[in-house]
Amino acid sequence: MKRRTVLAALATLPFATKVSAQSSNVRQELDPVLDRSGSLQTLKTVIVSVDGKEVASRAYNGAALNGSTNIKSASKSIVSALVGMAIDRKILEGADQPIASVLRTDFPANSDPRLERVTIGNLLSMQAGLARMSGPNYGRWVASRNWVRTALGSGFDGEPGGTMLYSTASTHLLSAILTKASGRSTLSLARDWFKPLEGFSIGSWERDPQGIYLGGNQMAMTARSLLAFGELYRRGGVTKDGQRLLSQSWIDQSWTQRTNSVFNGDGYGYCWFIKEMAGEKVYYAWGYGGQMLYIVPSKALSVVMTSREDAPSARTGYRDALHALMTDIIETV
Repeated sequence: MKRRTVLAALATLPFATKVSAQSSNVRQELDPVLDRSGSLQTLKTVIVSVDGKEVASRAYNGAALNGSTNIKSASKSIVSALVGMAIDRKILEGADQPIASVLRTDFPANSDPRLERVTIGNLLSMQAGLARMSGPNYGRWVASRNWVRTALGSGFDGEPGGTMLYSTASTHLLSAILTKASGRSTLSLARDWFKPLEGFSIGSWERDPQGIYLGGNQMAMTARSLLAFGELYRRGGVTKDGQRLLSQSWIDQSWTQRTNSVFNGDGYGYCWFIKEMAGEKVYYAWGYGGQMLYIVPSKALSVVMTSREDAPSARTGYRDALHALMTDIIETV
């Protein structure tokens, strides 16, 4: 049956029947798109949700939809949400708060005066100016005795508020700020503050030598758990039953472009990438290997894709293949 004929028929049905029929129709139209995705050898799962309803899901290459995945740097968006929640609760003052107000005791002796100018917002947007602790420096950083002090004492490669210097150390400093300001571990905060969010759960999560949970990497969760987190943002910070967990103001701030990604030129807000796909504004979280969470507010669309976490995604073109798949999904929906 042609799409126009289907839509005309739906107009005569009761609302509940319409929703069910529309979901079934979308699922059928997505089938060939998801079938083609089977050629992506490191892809594990794809889940598509429209207006809060899961309309399609698929597991590939021996993976399971309920399997746990290290979401890598996609967890940076979760750390960003925790910062917003802490600001909502007055535990932190706001994005303009200097990190020195919380981390001064970890500053090196005779520290670079630029450390006084670094703000929480600078860490969130990867504009702290601090030397990068990702890529070739990551191994050296996590082998150090104190990740926070190493990050603060490694000098500057730029100016606070300047160009993007993507670094997992920046989001780890946010985890340290949350821990010190609240007196609780970041995992404890997450389990408490996200508790009303149905389907959301964090599994294993690495900690530094001081016991601070690694902000922005080495976090395990299922694809549906990541989808539940994305749906919280798509709904404007409220749960399905209307309980507010995160302010709309924080989501707006997080989805405001502040710099451009050094990887692909896409916009970057507070730990969210921003890109236009199929003529729609898309906000996405991206983790090494191809751990993706896409939100398309104009389409009430949330999509999660998980992949093998031991294979690169940028230089191989795999990330672009996932973007192409997302574009197909948008056009189909």
